[in-house]
Formats: sequence, C-alpha cells, structure tokens
Amino acid sequence: MTPAELKEFLDEKVIEFNNPKFIDSDPIQIPHQYSLKEDIEISGFLTATISWGNRKMIIKNAQRMTELMGNSPFDFVMSHNEQHLKNLEGFVHRTFNSLDFSYFIKALQHIYKNQAGLESIFEKYSTSHSTQNGIHELKKIFFEIPHLDRTKKHISDPLKGSAAKRINILTRSIKVAKIFHQP
Repeated sequence: MTPAELKEFLDEKVIEFNNPKFIDSDPIQIPHQYSLKEDIEISGFLTATISWGNRKMIIKNAQRMTELMGNSPFDFVMSHNEQHLKNLEGFVHRTFNSLDFSYFIKALQHIYKNQAGLESIFEKYSTSHSTQNGIHELKKIFFEIPHLDRTKKHISDPLKGSAAKRINILTRSIKVAKIFHQP
C-alpha cells in the first residue's frame, strides 16, 4: 500500500468510526456519558477490562457496573465501604466476577490516592511513541495491594508479550477525558 492509499484508507475509517452513530454501538459510549475526568477514566478502565465477547453484552454489563457504582464511578471509588462492595456481589461478565470488581475498586482507590489517577501513570511512564511502559507500570501499581491471583489475568502486560488490546481501549477513554478538559 502506498502512502497515498494508506491515507485514503485511514481517512475512510475516520469517517466511518469518528461519528456519534458509531458510538451508539460501541463500548466507548460508557465513558462518553461522563464529563468529570475521573469518571471518564474509571468507567473507561472498567469497560475496557470487560471488553471481550459480544458488544451488546459488553455495553450492558459496563452500564450495570456504573449503575452499581451509583452512576458516579469516581465518587464510588473514593468513598466506598465494605457494604458498598457487598452490593457488587453477583456481578459477572464472562470470567470477570464480583471478587475482581471489588478488587478493581480498591486498586483504583489506591491509584487515585497515591498516583493522582490513571492518566498520571500513563503520562509518567509512556513515551510519545508507545504506551507499553505505561501499561506495564499501571499493572505493577494496580497490584501493589493484596489481591487474589485470579484477578491478575484481567490486565495484560505488553512487556510480557501481550498485545494489551483491552487496556489500549482505556487510552481512548483517557484521550476523551483530555479533550473534555482542555483549557
């Protein structure tokens, strides 16, 4: 493919996917519901985590996750208690279950309290050409607190050979958050 053909192909894809009609059938609609940067990041992260399988089911379960958090992901992450986490019991999306969901809430709180959020990890450890190191560090930081071994499978590590497709979806959400919050 020549550079001109590649540009034409990519321009066609922008027209196809960069429009509101596409968002209606894409899991990216979940973080698009929010305007608070942290809500966008958290809902994007959770949606990316369960983004495998049928798109309709991904959207349905990602929406259910946000509803279980009172439609305020950041507030829920920062102020949850054990009773709030018990309310997550019964949630399942394929192999991601309520134990994983509860841990993710705790780990996200750890990140927001100690790392200033998901975006700051990517900004600190990624380069302008690659997010691989940022994803690797995110996984390390995410699992700094006590966790079940089973939960580790839900975050890939590109430095260990994974394409980390789902976590790269998160970077789309973070870019959305940045666009919403530009001065």
